[in-house]
Amino acid sequence: MHHSIDVENLSFAYPDGHEALHGIFLHIAPGEKVALVGPNGAGKSTLILHLNGILRGTGRVHVCGQDVEEKNLKRVRAAVGLVFQNPDDQLFSPTVYEDVAFGPLYQGLPTSEVDRRVHDALTAVDMNDYAQRVSYHLSTGEKKRIAIATVLSMQPEVLILDEPTAGLDPRARRSLIHLLRDLPITMLVSTHDLAMVRELFPRIVVMDSGQIVADGATTEILENVSLLEAHGLEKP
Repeated sequence: MHHSIDVENLSFAYPDGHEALHGIFLHIAPGEKVALVGPNGAGKSTLILHLNGILRGTGRVHVCGQDVEEKNLKRVRAAVGLVFQNPDDQLFSPTVYEDVAFGPLYQGLPTSEVDRRVHDALTAVDMNDYAQRVSYHLSTGEKKRIAIATVLSMQPEVLILDEPTAGLDPRARRSLIHLLRDLPITMLVSTHDLAMVRELFPRIVVMDSGQIVADGATTEILENVSLLEAHGLEKP
């Protein structure tokens, strides 16, 4: 079966010798929406950074029909849209329009196509009125939506988000949940927000100490109180 994400026996140690991932196997089918949960230091962010080649461990990482290796990185990064936890890591242009146009321009698309992509991406995150605004002055919730738009403008096959609801007030969190629900795209989301997981993600992958300790239906895993407690999670 063709998967959007295939991780086979992935291990990774940081230069100081800390082993962040040990023998990870993860398969995500096209169109699946999967939550990645676990305590801080479990290896969630480390795993995510392997999916578009920012980090490279031992084992095999295969996304959207490409092995994640040097010669494929440009195609991999177009196919796998990664939205960092802190939107300020993603937004650096003078205006929202320029931030969202950056990827398509970098791909060498014609201006008319770039325009269309920016419009479509901002429409998808309900931020079309913000094109000429300065990202710097936006709220955290607005910045998170723009960060997602900068990735959607690349028309990725897979969307990966690290802690998308962190730092959001209840209204911004609610609007982000609606946004994620409506995006028809394969999605892997690392989060501590188990209430959001219960609402949006049919499947949960639980990580702890660099390993996947559970992977299954959200309805079952969130009822398994002893499993949640063993890995520092609270039933929402």
